[in-house]
Amino acid sequence: MVFTKDLSDWLNITYDREWLEENVRWKDFGTGVRLGKLAREGPTSLVLYDCEAEVEVDAFMPHMHPGGEVYLVLEGEVYDEDGTYPKGSIVWMNPGTQHTPKTRENTLILVLWPDGVKVI
Repeated sequence: MVFTKDLSDWLNITYDREWLEENVRWKDFGTGVRLGKLAREGPTSLVLYDCEAEVEVDAFMPHMHPGGEVYLVLEGEVYDEDGTYPKGSIVWMNPGTQHTPKTRENTLILVLWPDGVKVI
């Protein structure tokens, strides 16, 4: 089950791209997608995904989250089998949920994985 709420009407988040570039360890997948690790404690991770406007179609592999996933779209738009999530959307996916997300535009996503990711 997926729960989503568009918070863009009242949520105004700002961030400093220059600071992110200087302070986040980015892993570039060569597909137009970079992963920035912010924090990790045991199996729980807080990461940023930074996606170019013209990201390759298969940049995100089909995967599942054993402990669920929650993410906030800071910039751009994410979509998957269950819907479309524009800037300001918060998305909660129950444990075991599977999906293959894609993005439109330059997209920045703050993601919390309580128990990691498993490619399917």
